[in-house]
Amino acid sequence: MLLRKYMSLVGIGSAQIDLILQKETYKQGDPVHGHFLIKGGTIEQHIKRIDCDLVMIDHAEGTEKVVDTATILTSTRIDSEQFNEISFSFQLPSFVPVSTEDRSYRFKTRLTFNEGVESKDQDMIQIIQ
Repeated sequence: MLLRKYMSLVGIGSAQIDLILQKETYKQGDPVHGHFLIKGGTIEQHIKRIDCDLVMIDHAEGTEKVVDTATILTSTRIDSEQFNEISFSFQLPSFVPVSTEDRSYRFKTRLTFNEGVESKDQDMIQIIQ
C-alpha cells in the first residue's frame, strides 16, 4: 500500500481527467458544454481543484496565449478505480478570432491533488464565424 501511495505521488497510477465536449466546432460567443470524466487511480486521492484554460495557439509565431480560464475549487475524494463526472460549461468570448491554418484553439485541463502530480488533458476545438 505504501509503495502505491508513493508511486501515485510521482504520477504513476494517479487519478486521470478527461474533458468530454458535446462537439468540436463552435461560433464566437457560443456556450461550450460537456463534462470532466475523472477516473480514480490505484489509491484514494483528494482533489483540490480543476483548472481549464482556453488557449489560442499561433503556429506562425510559435506562441500560446491563455484567452480565459474556468476553475472549480473542490475538496472531493476520488476512490481507487472510481469514475466521477463533473459538469463543464464555458462561454466563448465573442471577440476571439476564428480558427485558421495559423491559429488554433484547445482547452488545457489540469486536475490538482492535495498530494501528487497534476493530471493533464488537452482538447482541440475549432472556432468559426
